[in-house]
Amino acid sequence: MIRILDFLAAFLGLILLLPFILIIALILFAEHRKPFFIQKRVGKDQKLFTLIKFRSMSPKAANLPTHEISADLITKTGKFIRSTKLDELPQLWNVFKGNMSLVGPRPCLPTQEDLISERASRGVFSLRPGITGPAQVQNIDMSTPKKLAIEDSKMVGNLKVSHYFKYVLMTVTGSGQGDKVRN
Repeated sequence: MIRILDFLAAFLGLILLLPFILIIALILFAEHRKPFFIQKRVGKDQKLFTLIKFRSMSPKAANLPTHEISADLITKTGKFIRSTKLDELPQLWNVFKGNMSLVGPRPCLPTQEDLISERASRGVFSLRPGITGPAQVQNIDMSTPKKLAIEDSKMVGNLKVSHYFKYVLMTVTGSGQGDKVRN
């Protein structure tokens, strides 16, 4: 049932939000010629997939977890799209394709070995990674791997349709601040 909801929401979201996606892409292109951020992430069953987001940081930013990157690398437009969560819109394509869900554990980098180990030991990789979820709306980010994996594991076998809508609604109405950057 969740995959059907994901597919329908992503399909409708991509169609309805396409004008906004194009406008944001053009603004970001004018700012630094690289509007999209594309990166390999760990997905369901620990398979790698290609995540796509709007670029909120300088193209010179290192390929590191967000909490290890300096806040100085966030662009002017990037601050706005991160605070409004508009940087996540291109991930609707990942949801449409089936490598992500709207709700699930945040996809991590293959280099985040502590987080991967903690999640693997708790069965978290049985889920598709999500754009949002309980950890995100509670501001638990990847800088605390064990705490994040414990929260993520609460979804394993327990993700109901009502929870799905709850976390999507909480995210859309402003809960959670996204991944923190280093100050």
